Amino acid sequence: MRPESTNGAGGTSGGGLAVPMAWLCAEYLADEVLRAAALVAPGSLEHRAGLQALALTVHLSEEPGGPGGPDDGRSAARVDEWLRHTAHDRPWPPWVEERLAARRAAGGEGPDLALAEAAWRRLRDTWVLAADLDGRAADDTGCPIDEDEQIWLPAWKLGLPLAHLSLHLR
Repeated sequence: MRPESTNGAGGTSGGGLAVPMAWLCAEYLADEVLRAAALVAPGSLEHRAGLQALALTVHLSEEPGGPGGPDDGRSAARVDEWLRHTAHDRPWPPWVEERLAARRAAGGEGPDLALAEAAWRRLRDTWVLAADLDGRAADDTGCPIDEDEQIWLPAWKLGLPLAHLSLHLR
């Protein structure tokens, strides 16, 4: 017997298998954007961080059970919204925490929320050694950032700029 279908929020009808369609669609879209930008090798740590950051942004930008898919008539507006959320001067981690908390408060305990929370935990709790793009911008003499000078930072700080740049190159 085939499992029952689910709605966009990952709920089931008739007690069937709960499939996290909203999260899977967000992750697929994020992967397509990152692969098209070709900034990092698919499967790399950088790609995974960018994928999770962009998938979280896409998923949390939508209302639970809201429209999905890149061709729902709002594509350009949606990409603009994702660009705003991933911009360097925006407080992305608090936004993610607030959106996840709102989903929990609304009773969303389905597989979509579980996967989004797991992605956020990985991005927040995984630390990577990378160039410090925040602390050492090119100085007044025009010297570029020395990528050999690396620091430990949470994976989201690596993935978020990659996600933002990939959206621009889309």
